[in-house]
Amino acid sequence: MVDVILGLQWGDEGKGKIVDFFAKDYDLVARFQGGPNAGHTLYVGAEAKKVVLHQIPSGVFHQGTINLIGNGVVLDPVTLRRECDTVASFGVDVRKNLFISERTHLILPTHRALDKAAELSKGDSKIGSTLKGIGPAYMDKTGRNGLRVGDLLGKNFTTSYIRLRLKHQRLLDNYNFNEDITAWEEEFFEAIDFLRSLNIVNGEYFLNDNISKGKKVLAEGAQGSMLDIDFGTFPFVTSSNTISAGVCSGLGVAPQKIREVIGVSKAYCTRVGSGPFPTELHDQTGEELRKLGNEFGATTGRPRRCGWMDLVALQYACMINGVTSVVMTKADVLDTFEELSICTGYRIDGADTNQVPFQMTRSPIEPVYETLQGWHTDSSGCKSEADLPAPMRSYVSFINERLGAPVTYISNGPGRDQLVTL
Repeated sequence: MVDVILGLQWGDEGKGKIVDFFAKDYDLVARFQGGPNAGHTLYVGAEAKKVVLHQIPSGVFHQGTINLIGNGVVLDPVTLRRECDTVASFGVDVRKNLFISERTHLILPTHRALDKAAELSKGDSKIGSTLKGIGPAYMDKTGRNGLRVGDLLGKNFTTSYIRLRLKHQRLLDNYNFNEDITAWEEEFFEAIDFLRSLNIVNGEYFLNDNISKGKKVLAEGAQGSMLDIDFGTFPFVTSSNTISAGVCSGLGVAPQKIREVIGVSKAYCTRVGSGPFPTELHDQTGEELRKLGNEFGATTGRPRRCGWMDLVALQYACMINGVTSVVMTKADVLDTFEELSICTGYRIDGADTNQVPFQMTRSPIEPVYETLQGWHTDSSGCKSEADLPAPMRSYVSFINERLGAPVTYISNGPGRDQLVTL
């Protein structure tokens, strides 16, 4: 069977730590979508050294755990090579525990150029792309033009690359984009040689064979549910299906093989880049959340926009994902606040609703808040539910009453051991 861990907000929920925590109980961890715009932060070893993974599944540091990059991912070979070097520095042999689906699409240097050119052309209307080439790579995938990892094993890869590059160049000419990407291409082809040395497999057979042998599989999502290409805050979204349905198409497993869907949500909300964010705080409270939570993008370093918990969006994410349990992260960031607000509804054009609208930018959204007592206590040392301050337990109970799934864990710090079972 397959269990799933994914984000329930706009990404950056702390999924890396949660996958790392659960990975020890699984035989295989698989990434099912997204690209190097993901930033899954782990703290590894006795010294708790910080590592940010962008494409390699977060189970890579667990001995004996197999890690699979699935066909739903778009893969940047250059980023992958750097990540493998980092992982190897901890004594992990990626040639033994990392596998890549041959159906995984590749991000080319010209995809990165197209991403940059398109974003620059939008001016003030830019969507906040990470400029990693992800959108253009997915466009080539759906346009049936893309190159895949399995193509590396054939004889005509370079010819196919040149053909696609010429197509991209015509598009870049329309943007009047003249940046020299020669260095990008040199680095790309060096990374391609490295990629050929890794374990390239028929991902769907590889995964289903492991499942048929009784192996436990954990599917790891990137970004968050509110960035889903279909159900997120379009057009300020990513280019893949970030929700649980993406596991089936992104790994090649049947729906009935999915068992648990574990959703990860912060105790408040953050968002990187442009797009609607109803509970965003533009005051000192928002700045304090950013400072206390160290809210800067793991991949881009950009400061995250911060705000109160949005239960309308969280209920929606639980519904479309079929979430069975929720892990609440960064609860300790709220330790210093005397009062906490939670959005329980939206007021749009004078009418109240508890549904996420089709287009969140069409009309201004006024969040309807309820105020709860803060715990004003250091919770970072709590080891059990009984240790948690009573107002924190009340905060969780308030959320549980309104979601279709219970909060089963609270993360109260970055360390692996800072996770309280409820």
